[in-house]
Amino acid sequence: MSGSVSAQLRAPSFSPLRLEERNFVLQIAAVALGTAFLAASSYITVPMYPVPVTMQTFAVTLIGALYGWRLGAVTVAAWLFEALIGLPVLTAGKVGIAPFVGPTAGYLFSFPLIAALTGWLAERGWNGHRPWLAFAAALAANGLCLIMGAAWLSTLVGVEKAILAGVAPFLIGAVLKSGLSATTLAGLNRVQGRNGRA
Repeated sequence: MSGSVSAQLRAPSFSPLRLEERNFVLQIAAVALGTAFLAASSYITVPMYPVPVTMQTFAVTLIGALYGWRLGAVTVAAWLFEALIGLPVLTAGKVGIAPFVGPTAGYLFSFPLIAALTGWLAERGWNGHRPWLAFAAALAANGLCLIMGAAWLSTLVGVEKAILAGVAPFLIGAVLKSGLSATTLAGLNRVQGRNGRA
């Protein structure tokens, strides 16, 4: 019995941040820091019509994987709420209701869900301890984002145009950003491991 308990204590956390073990104040601080990171990611953009390429999905999946599904989804929802009340945290500083009813609405509404998905998978071992699974988790989340984004966009421009403009241009970026997310998680875990041995 004692052996199994000690094994559980030695088991690595799904995230090097270990936010699941932190107190409420630190978790609130993490949410604030996360929304700032998400806002910064919105300003790294390649203009395209009708949907620009940004680093948002990288940031959203990373937040999910580091924060866990509950806190990750809350953080992303808080970021979207900031935009809704007028803070310039989305691409090109867009604010208010317009982004949530325009061409990008499907993608925006997918973000809390994909953060929750990557967080849920991270908590089950699809994290930086297993980079290929972390990559698969981020890629699945990117796929869900594209599906939801295209589904909404199709109501505005039709299915064929939605796929051509809202999915196809983003496929390579989804793979690259998923790889970057997995690499970042693996790197953070290595740093944590070295610090733990120091």
